[in-house]
Amino acid sequence: MIIESRYNGPPGSGNGGWSAGVFAGAYGVDRPVEVTLRRPPPLDTPLTLTDGDVYDPDGHLVAEVRPAGDLPAPVPPVDPATARAASAGYPGLVDHPFPGCYVCGPDHPDGLRIFPGRLPDGRTAASWRVPQRVTAPTAWAALDCPGGWAVIAPGRPYVLGRIAVALDALPEPGEECVVTGRVITAEGRLAVVHTSFYGSAGGLLGRARATWVALPPASRP
Repeated sequence: MIIESRYNGPPGSGNGGWSAGVFAGAYGVDRPVEVTLRRPPPLDTPLTLTDGDVYDPDGHLVAEVRPAGDLPAPVPPVDPATARAASAGYPGLVDHPFPGCYVCGPDHPDGLRIFPGRLPDGRTAASWRVPQRVTAPTAWAALDCPGGWAVIAPGRPYVLGRIAVALDALPEPGEECVVTGRVITAEGRLAVVHTSFYGSAGGLLGRARATWVALPPASRP
């Protein structure tokens, strides 16, 4: 397994959702799995999977992959026009902790450009135009950042710590999808969020439960 540099999250490391999707694919079971990131996934580095544990060439534990159990009900959708309006108000367009993020970074030259804005009820929503090449890690990545932006605030960056995904189907290339997220709990440095995405016909394609971790002040950009 190699996380190519274009699939970055914070500088120098892989996007959490994309990386977790790669690890889940290597795990190779036909049921939801949960990936716990133990260190930032390195880019352009051969990684190995042994008994559900992902290691770098130096033997450092990068991630753990395990069966996920039951996942929560999906975050309700919104109509595409509402999702587009929410994306127009995406706070990351003016204040983003990692503007080069493959999923939600406005400065990434070839990213997914999923820009989740806040709805009046506290959920996030985004319109997402699916790229021409779609894989399971693409869907995992789409289920990553929209949940995080339900808790990220100016001066309060978070990174993904754990994510479990149930993927019903991949979207079609070029399809306009709607992604929604919401905070379930936020206590101390940890926040639990749920994320879902829907196809152009309104059907649920995937959902996720994730734990996000606030960066300590010394490591903030």
